[in-house]
Amino acid sequence: MLATNFETTLKQRCSACSLREICLPLGLDQRELSRLDDLIKKRRTIPAGQHLFRAGDPFQGLAAVRSGFFKIYEISESGYEQITGFPMGGELIGLDAISTGAHLGNALALEDSEVCEIPFARLEVLLSELPRLQHQFHKLLSGAIVLDHSLLMVLGTMTAEHKLAAFLLNLADRLEMRGYSPLVIHLPMSREEIGNYLGLKLETVSRMFSKLRQEGLIEAEGRKVLIRKRDALKVLAAGARRDR
Repeated sequence: MLATNFETTLKQRCSACSLREICLPLGLDQRELSRLDDLIKKRRTIPAGQHLFRAGDPFQGLAAVRSGFFKIYEISESGYEQITGFPMGGELIGLDAISTGAHLGNALALEDSEVCEIPFARLEVLLSELPRLQHQFHKLLSGAIVLDHSLLMVLGTMTAEHKLAAFLLNLADRLEMRGYSPLVIHLPMSREEIGNYLGLKLETVSRMFSKLRQEGLIEAEGRKVLIRKRDALKVLAAGARRDR
């Protein structure tokens, strides 16, 4: 029992985490990883359907997703819900609250998920002492800006078919980075949530799934999607601007 508990504890540490190469500690040596291990003491399990945080909650730290999927969304003054992202394992949640001191959006678990909580005040101290960690954190901030820019491009320049193709490819690429097959996607979000994120009506999303299936690019049954022709899907997404 003692050995089993030790192995479990070790696997939970940043230095032994399977996501360490795509999460915050990329490029750190063992000593630096140990210091980050000491920083991340609290891990939380968020059951499906529950919130990690809500808009307006005070910002205390970042959350690194260890497993599961989240939906980040905001509610307008008129009550309209707008989804702005679907973070998965190996990604940070809460970066947007650094400048305001409060969360701008809501983080809802789409499936049973686990996060590592990173106290930001202590992280800032560690960043000042570890230049490589600071560099990696800056890369993460830059990456978040790039993702926001990519979303604007998707919503502003693509047709419905191109949007869905780009969305599926984005999920496939992120899953591949985590060691999963890029050809089999189990969607944790509903068709309606995909439409909200892409700026499409539910009927349009369903019609585009059917079109991609009829063209032989994918197979789809429920929330399981099998990518049959990944290269063709890439050509479809990349050709969006030329088709306009």
